[in-house]
Amino acid sequence: MADRVFSKEELAEYDGQDGAEAYVAYNGKVYDVTDSFMWPDGEHESEHVAGRDLSESIGIAPHGDEVMEDFPVVGTLASD
Repeated sequence: MADRVFSKEELAEYDGQDGAEAYVAYNGKVYDVTDSFMWPDGEHESEHVAGRDLSESIGIAPHGDEVMEDFPVVGTLASD
């Protein structure tokens, strides 16, 4: 796992827009979803956008958190 620690403000910069990489946080880890066809331009199923912490919203998704295992971890999310 990468050593980088992202603040919520820093994570927000990775929204997948205008050529930016697309990162999302889940349970304290930050994942790179840039290359996923499910995250075009930093948006997933018109429900989620990159650059945010998705820890609470995965519970309402039609899949479990195992999908996060498919993405590389690029760091951790700083706690408030």
